[in-house]
Amino acid sequence: MQPGRAEKRWMYETMLLSRRYEEAIEKIYLEGKQPRFDMAAGPIPGEMHLSNGQEPCAVGVIAHLEAHDTVTATHRPHHQAIAKGVDLKEMTAEIFGKKAGLSGGRGGHMHLLDPRVNFVCSGIIAQGLGPALGAALSRTMQGKPGVAVAFIGEGAVNQGAFHETMNLAALWNLPLIVVVEDNAWGISVSKKDSTAVERNHVRAAAYGIPGHFVPDNDPIAIYDVAGEAIARARRGEGPTLIEIETDRLAGHFMGDAEQYRPEGEKDALFARDPIPRLRDQMLAAGELSAEDVASIDAAVARRIDEAVAFARESPYPEPSDALEHAFHPVT
Repeated sequence: MQPGRAEKRWMYETMLLSRRYEEAIEKIYLEGKQPRFDMAAGPIPGEMHLSNGQEPCAVGVIAHLEAHDTVTATHRPHHQAIAKGVDLKEMTAEIFGKKAGLSGGRGGHMHLLDPRVNFVCSGIIAQGLGPALGAALSRTMQGKPGVAVAFIGEGAVNQGAFHETMNLAALWNLPLIVVVEDNAWGISVSKKDSTAVERNHVRAAAYGIPGHFVPDNDPIAIYDVAGEAIARARRGEGPTLIEIETDRLAGHFMGDAEQYRPEGEKDALFARDPIPRLRDQMLAAGELSAEDVASIDAAVARRIDEAVAFARESPYPEPSDALEHAFHPVT
């Protein structure tokens, strides 16, 4: 299954939007935090996890999804949120902690929620698996169309929630696709030091379901494998496990010194950056022109500028807003 020209252009543009967006967020995040790094300072306090390098995982899978399909993501969610169609202005306001944010500024960047496109993420490892399983189950029980995709990191595969989710999804033949983004590092621990098997897709055999490994952070190859898995789920043929070899071009979080990385690793990762690689492939194939590239660059920059301006200009919530949308027991 190969993407058409329009789909490939969407994939490239969405990857570029995610990358440029995070570059903008990175600069804003560092405001007030230098020269001495102070995580609590600046317009975006707290942790910040960037997904740059992992953009192919989002576009290759989400290109096959519709608004009624569910996506759950991790603490590194921007690429998937953007690909799923989460409102960029409201997402940026949420990251800034503003009232106009997706959750009124309550969630921050690790807890984005947009029910209009059925997207949610969580800062807790493997937390998205249960809600994705529930979404798949609800579609099946109600006889409604739709699949659920849970994106997780390779470290989450070692959590109990992974095994419980895969077992129930296989037992109940649910339309669930679990996508493992293997960036080789669980914070500062390498995969080879934390996981007994070389490739996590082999774990699918334990549940009697298909498992696929996609190497080389290739959005086109991801599109192919994900398309088959999602079509299979839509036909009522059950879940699939996909592991994608991807790259984390930044640290685990902003401020991470990355001293655990071997010398030369980062240079090698940037040398195979998937965004210019896809652009050059499309230029060579005549699927993009230099004018197209310039037009996409301008459109991406405009969207980001508008989103950042919206977030900066939006008011903060009132302290009393903290009591809204909270459980109040009946007395």
